[in-house]
Amino acid sequence: MKLYCFGESGHSYKAALALQFAKIDWTPVFVDFFNGEARSEQYRSQINEMGEVPVLIDGNTKLTQSGVIQTYLFNKTGKHGGGNEAEKLEVLRWILWDNHKFSSVVGNTRYLMNFFPQDRRPQPVIDFNLARLKGSYGILEKTLTGKNFLVGDDITHADMTCCSYLYYPEFFGFERSEWPNIDRWLENISKIPGWQHPYDLMPGNPSERT
Repeated sequence: MKLYCFGESGHSYKAALALQFAKIDWTPVFVDFFNGEARSEQYRSQINEMGEVPVLIDGNTKLTQSGVIQTYLFNKTGKHGGGNEAEKLEVLRWILWDNHKFSSVVGNTRYLMNFFPQDRRPQPVIDFNLARLKGSYGILEKTLTGKNFLVGDDITHADMTCCSYLYYPEFFGFERSEWPNIDRWLENISKIPGWQHPYDLMPGNPSERT
């Protein structure tokens, strides 16, 4: 399989982790997002009309959107999607919550605070997002009380989708030390064979750009 991605993309990291933890042979294909590749006519016409990553290529199958890719990998491998029907629905619930309420806000806030020109950063928007995120961190913290993973006793796609942005070093209002259950959960995930930091797992790193 091939995954169109870049290291700074937390949504790509969800798919990359899913591939790693399922022990699938895959190759990252670097998308030069910061120089506009994903917005180019060639990319939109040949790779993804939405101008986004990740994009998974598996033979003749091409998939976009991290939640769809995760669902596809579960259907293909039977791994990390929940053991029974109730757990499968719970995994889906967390994927939908994350994509709508959590990682979309984290990704936007992290971009504005770290990669957007400083003199153009909309501080009221950033402050609003930080307040929203504090509530979301609280939801995760409470859910993980006395639990190693979000659904069941082992890692699922619920964990992979929700954890993705929380390993990045750039500041976006999240301090692991302030959330002990989340900190423990992230540590649990990082001990699973195949785990790598996003900047090690995928090409592309802020240090490579001026």
